[in-house]
Amino acid sequence: MTVDLFIPCFIDQMFPETGMNTIKLLKKAGVDVDYNPAQTCCGQLAFNAGFWDEAKKLGEKFMDDFPHDRPIVGPSASCTGFVKNYYSELFHNTGSHMEYKRVVRNVFEITDFLVNKLGFLDFGAKFEHKVTYHDSCAALREYGLSGEARMLLAQVKGLELIEMSDRHVCCGFGGTFAARFEPISVAMTEQKVQNALSTGAEYIVSTDTSCLMQMDSYIRKQNLPIKVIHVVDILASGW
Repeated sequence: MTVDLFIPCFIDQMFPETGMNTIKLLKKAGVDVDYNPAQTCCGQLAFNAGFWDEAKKLGEKFMDDFPHDRPIVGPSASCTGFVKNYYSELFHNTGSHMEYKRVVRNVFEITDFLVNKLGFLDFGAKFEHKVTYHDSCAALREYGLSGEARMLLAQVKGLELIEMSDRHVCCGFGGTFAARFEPISVAMTEQKVQNALSTGAEYIVSTDTSCLMQMDSYIRKQNLPIKVIHVVDILASGW
């Protein structure tokens, strides 16, 4: 099997090691990986900010960048969830109708693809730390992930997962929400980080770098004894 690798903007610009580890996991799971370096943004940021014409242009480019009828796999529930749920708003009954249907059918978040499409859970990873898991809004409410990441983390040697209170509550990022409503955003982030700290965990884990970046900024500002890490980076550790 060959899959197309989709690397979202945040990961490409700020967390490239997560992108490289995504390739590492897919190859370990026995699939060939094709990466198109011409890819850019899926259009989510423009769409959420109300710039639908710009989002449509980016969506058209996205479909051109992934022209094959095969899986498109990315380490972001937010971006893959956007493509799955909102390309219909941009392209239904347009000249790109069939193309958007193909892309929506083929796009997968990495943990969903590993667990539900490949049935590959144990990478032989080792991560001897206590962690707590943040269910991002996009993962839960847009993409529809349930326990896939936890199933994968359960196979990691030395890892102890401790669930936090209100684990389904937003971290306060919400894209431009964090910039437009900063006081509310910061308060939500504070609550989320404090819930994580109360578990005694050393790391907050998630499927979305945007959430992790939001929480990390607060953690660094307050000099708190906890770190953030993408689930992909844990699964790629120790081997």
